[in-house]
Amino acid sequence: MKTMMKQGVMLSCTAIELCLSGCSDLTEETNKTGMAKMALGDQLYHDQNLSKNRTMACATCHEMGSAMIDPRETSRTLGASLGDDHVTIGDRNAPSAAYASFAPKFYFDEEEGIFVGGQFLDGRAKDLKEQAKGPFLNPVEMMMPDESSVVARVMENDAYVAEFKRIYGKDIFDDVQKAYDAIAEVIAKFERSDTFAPFDSKFYKVMRGEATFTEEEAKGFRLFKGKAQCTLCHPADGSKALFTDFTYDNLGVPVNHALRQANGKGDDFVDNGLYENPSVDDPTLKGAFKVSSLRNVAVTGPYMHNGVFKNLKTVVHFYNTRDLPGAINPETGQPWEKGEVDENKNTEELGNLRLSDEEEDAIVAFLRTLTDEKFEHLMH
Repeated sequence: MKTMMKQGVMLSCTAIELCLSGCSDLTEETNKTGMAKMALGDQLYHDQNLSKNRTMACATCHEMGSAMIDPRETSRTLGASLGDDHVTIGDRNAPSAAYASFAPKFYFDEEEGIFVGGQFLDGRAKDLKEQAKGPFLNPVEMMMPDESSVVARVMENDAYVAEFKRIYGKDIFDDVQKAYDAIAEVIAKFERSDTFAPFDSKFYKVMRGEATFTEEEAKGFRLFKGKAQCTLCHPADGSKALFTDFTYDNLGVPVNHALRQANGKGDDFVDNGLYENPSVDDPTLKGAFKVSSLRNVAVTGPYMHNGVFKNLKTVVHFYNTRDLPGAINPETGQPWEKGEVDENKNTEELGNLRLSDEEEDAIVAFLRTLTDEKFEHLMH
């Protein structure tokens, strides 16, 4: 019988064949378990019963048909989401959950001297599973008092209980923390599915030679990579480019006064962004927020971490003219206000890009090509 040497151990070909057969069976079983977790996560993602007043689910602020953002009027007009009590209003704009799974775990890049990755706008959740745990207990979101309350709500559903026991074992609900961890894991598994990252926008098709940019879109892409310097933070290499480097930056974004008035925090409150992450103690990072993916950006307004800008053209104009004397915010008709945390803002890569109005329009035209096919109807 033929034999093969593996690190000094003699393995017969029969043994290797058995191993490969077993590995194949294991892969199939792993895939089945993964699909089961994904399906269960889908159900939990849409279940409003998991909030205090049974009015709010993950899908409420990350609605599947709305490019995974909050389509409700409060979010559209004020820039942040209503909580489960339909009274409380947050202070940050709910980012799209699309393509969120590609963010690396939160870490500090020693070589570059910067923080990278994580979830939420301040990176306080290291990964997607940790992020899934947050909204349930957030007092301005789903408002549940503790992990055991969330687990208890899940256990009200016999089908959930049966499926969790089938996947994780009959004793999964004996330990609240393990059960809560499993709840977050299946939601994260669903959020890693192709549903959240189809990669089928016009940009994708152009990069694969399946479509062609219009003249204005092509001009916008050239500006995006060149004069406008967008790719410094939003790299655009390859058909599956994510248009974010997952770093953090202070853009000098002004206060959203309407939101602060509505949520009662007032104009004296300061959101320091990344600096409020428990892992960060560098005061020069005050006001920095995660660089968001630009995929679906044309249909995921309002914009910036606080939803202060309603139109994509306004955002491009802000990047272009923020530091230009006399430049006007087209949404207010007034000069740009200084940033909420102005002393640390990025002045090297934005503020006075010397783009013409036509060039701004071209960049917006290009950004529209980043819209996934199923959301194209949302563009105006």
